[in-house]
Amino acid sequence: MADSPALAPGDTIELDITGIAHGGICVARHEGRVVFVSDTIPGERVRARVTEARKKSFARATTIEVLNASEDRRPHIWPAAAVERDPEHRAGGAEFGHIALPRQRTLKAEVLLDALRRFGGLGDEEIAAATGGAGIVVEAAPGDDEANGLGWRTRVRLHSDSETGTVGPYAARSRRVIRVDSLPLASEAIGFIAPFGEPMPGVDTVDLVAPSADDPRMLITVEGERARPGENDLVRESVGGRQFLVRSGGFWQVHREAPEVLFTAVRDAILDLIADDRFDAGATNLDLYGGAGLLAAAMGEAGGPALKVTSVEADPGATDDAAENLSELVGALAVTSRVDRYLADLLSAPAPVRDRLRRGTVVLDPPRSGAGGEVCAQLGELAPANLVYVACDPVALARDTATFRGLGYELASLRAFDLFPHTHHLEALAVFTRA
Repeated sequence: MADSPALAPGDTIELDITGIAHGGICVARHEGRVVFVSDTIPGERVRARVTEARKKSFARATTIEVLNASEDRRPHIWPAAAVERDPEHRAGGAEFGHIALPRQRTLKAEVLLDALRRFGGLGDEEIAAATGGAGIVVEAAPGDDEANGLGWRTRVRLHSDSETGTVGPYAARSRRVIRVDSLPLASEAIGFIAPFGEPMPGVDTVDLVAPSADDPRMLITVEGERARPGENDLVRESVGGRQFLVRSGGFWQVHREAPEVLFTAVRDAILDLIADDRFDAGATNLDLYGGAGLLAAAMGEAGGPALKVTSVEADPGATDDAAENLSELVGALAVTSRVDRYLADLLSAPAPVRDRLRRGTVVLDPPRSGAGGEVCAQLGELAPANLVYVACDPVALARDTATFRGLGYELASLRAFDLFPHTHHLEALAVFTRA
């Protein structure tokens, strides 16, 4: 804005916080100019330090003092990240740690709702229909309320300062390593093996892993080393009485309850499709970005022994794990391939193969960036009957929702889960059916 007042990094300004934005950042205005502010809550008045002001349309700032506090403000669950610390020395990874848990979930619901409206093109009536008339409610994971959202992380990555060897998390929105003496979001087993105060020169990252049915691990990556730690180290994870073998350095949900929450949610979504006579167990069903086979197993529990499902994953180690974890499901196959390449091959497959897929259901759990335009377009052309989409980013989900709607799908149901307490992240499950 041409008439916006000049702001420079380091300036201190007072702001009235009016809303929440994607990424855990709040919104204010300073003489007409939008300012994105961290470490605050809508409804508060704060004194903030400008951290970025290069663009005329907006600036960024960090709260340094709360002048009028929200009734939902709480002492930060992690002193290393509290507003009382200088912003440059605040640990990152718990950006909602100063907010009461119910308000955190309300804010996450607001962000998801805004994304679906703005980027997904959905109206309030469509969202209400997809949520059973309740609107978006972010569901808590079992045990989190009782524990105040603490002790849930079973996987934590720490970094080592290249000059001092100090090991810790990065500072918020920075690559500066912060020395800490606690990790309140981590499980007790993680806290037990964490190298607090131990310099580790020459180390790049330290991954702490606490499997649900195995001993905890510390995986160290040395500076310049290309090998991925833990790629040949198998650990056991237990999900609702099922055992899964997973590479200790591979992908697995970080919340202790997340695997079972998502397993159950996908299973129930498939059961709903079965009840509506929309699911064909014998068709070509897919589990894309399948990892170690968790969600394909959920499809199997719902679809029964007649289910045919192919789990597609780019990581060969994870594919091997999926083959083992799905071995009791006779109709399951685990394939190592990039999802876009696998779908491209299906697009050139003979008509009978394409027809079986049109009757099938696709479960997909893409990375944070979403499935993206190419994969969505390929799925639109292949035209499976149903899409069961697990998303960890509301904007990515909303954009893919708009694409799927343009390809002839409608949003049939939507659920959201708070699997990352005291952070801005959430998980969502969207079911799309071919109109």
